[in-house]
Amino acid sequence: MESTWLVLLSLALGLGVGAGFVLLLHVAERHGRRASEVVNPAVPDGIDQVLDALETAGVVLDPSNNVIKTSPGALTLGLVWNQQLVHPELLELARRVRQTGEPISEDLVLSRGPFGDASMRFRVRLARLGTRYVLLLAEDRTEAFRLDEVRRDFVANISHELKTPIASVGLLAEALDKAADEPEQVRRFANRLTTESARLGRLTQEIIELSRLQAQDALAEPENLSVDDIVAAAVDQSRVVAEAERITIVIGKKSGARVFGDEALLTVAVHNLVANAVNYSLEGSRVGVGVRLQKGIVEITVTDQGVGIAEADLDRVFERFFRVDQARSRHTGGTGLGLSIVKHVVQNHGGDIRVWSQPGSGSTFTIRLPEAAEPIIEPRPTKPRPVARAAAGDTL
Repeated sequence: MESTWLVLLSLALGLGVGAGFVLLLHVAERHGRRASEVVNPAVPDGIDQVLDALETAGVVLDPSNNVIKTSPGALTLGLVWNQQLVHPELLELARRVRQTGEPISEDLVLSRGPFGDASMRFRVRLARLGTRYVLLLAEDRTEAFRLDEVRRDFVANISHELKTPIASVGLLAEALDKAADEPEQVRRFANRLTTESARLGRLTQEIIELSRLQAQDALAEPENLSVDDIVAAAVDQSRVVAEAERITIVIGKKSGARVFGDEALLTVAVHNLVANAVNYSLEGSRVGVGVRLQKGIVEITVTDQGVGIAEADLDRVFERFFRVDQARSRHTGGTGLGLSIVKHVVQNHGGDIRVWSQPGSGSTFTIRLPEAAEPIIEPRPTKPRPVARAAAGDTL
């Protein structure tokens, strides 16, 4: 009898242990599934494809602000590192979205990296994604803001540069009216009025030219051009001024180089360099202009023996309205747009421009353009020559 009870008790104990073990397995499975959901949370369908298609930055955050999904743009712009948002400003916006449940759109200035003062401008929008997640979209507007600043600076510079000649014309016209009975004064004021009006006309023309160069269709129909002819035409435009200052312009030997482009624009670019060399050269000095063809690159070099450019100004000489010597530029009627026009012409032709200078020793500007490829001329098919018939008795 006792043995029967022992068997039943053992059986009950075994069943209890088995049930407990099964219960422990079930609990462990549930905990494991929850842990898996935390580590690899499920994101609504289609989000992966949307993020992959985004050109801007897209990020999905879980309740702990861990980045669980991100677009390539977010990594490229440095918004995400080690599965975390880098900038605390974005984390604060995510907290506000969770707290209010309402989408947020803001413009932010964020640091570009942990070093330096460089920054980026973003238009960001955050919204809830389901019940647990937050979606962050960030559009990089740094370039748009930079272009807007350039536009504002350009307009401000134009206003400043136009103010002087316009004011001068007005004052000279008033002086002419008051000196109507003094022929000598009238002639003097008239000469100055002509000078200022000519400078105003040059400035206006160069502003129009620079605006046209910045258009996308500046080289709508490029032609195969002789570089030697362009250099000769550009130098001829400066010979009268050079001879008046007893400055000799020397042109190197013909190169035979050819480029694709706009003849008028390239002539203006070379002429601006030659004119600058003459204006900033000392009386009785020389200006050299040469063309060299090397490994498919055409180099047009203009060298002077003038005042030179300080090293600190070399990076700025191609800026609009920048003048190395303000007083001399005003005296020679410079607008400060000549080198900027040269830069844009060269860039539109697929080239670049370089400058070397040393104060007191002169300057050398070098335009580098790709050589025009020789046209491929296919040989004309030759007609078969007729075969004369052999006369009777001839041996073929």
